[in-house]
Amino acid sequence: MSQFLDWLENTSWADGIRQSIWLYPALEIVHITGIVVVVGAAFMFDLRLLGFSKSLQLSGLSRHLLRWSARGLLLVIPSGMLLFITNAKALGADPTFWLKMILLVIAALNVLVFHELIFKQHVNRKIQGELPFVARISAFVSIVVWIAIIACGRLLAY
Repeated sequence: MSQFLDWLENTSWADGIRQSIWLYPALEIVHITGIVVVVGAAFMFDLRLLGFSKSLQLSGLSRHLLRWSARGLLLVIPSGMLLFITNAKALGADPTFWLKMILLVIAALNVLVFHELIFKQHVNRKIQGELPFVARISAFVSIVVWIAIIACGRLLAY
């Protein structure tokens, strides 16, 4: 693993990003903008699941916000990978980085479980009344995990 991280950090791409006066900050801006889009969309949907803005239809809100989350991921993933390669050895040994990665997996699993099980059963079938308690739990988990991911990202900068 150490040799792979060393190789990544010494690629021409990593060198180019590190040596450029504007490329690294530009990648950070793209990464943060993507995070704002992904997390902003997630928070808006999660707040609706928690009972805010009940007049908004969940299925329509989901379709709208999911598209924005996907667009945000198109910014976050490539920019995050490029930022990683510039400092791969240090990040690969940093527990905060690995905590962030684990939290990202938890966030993804939460989305998968919610959309494949909870949402399909209770929203797409147009069941009337309150959403099940598990939907609110999923929303709460999402908010907490995304805040923790953002905190880890900021801690990596120091």
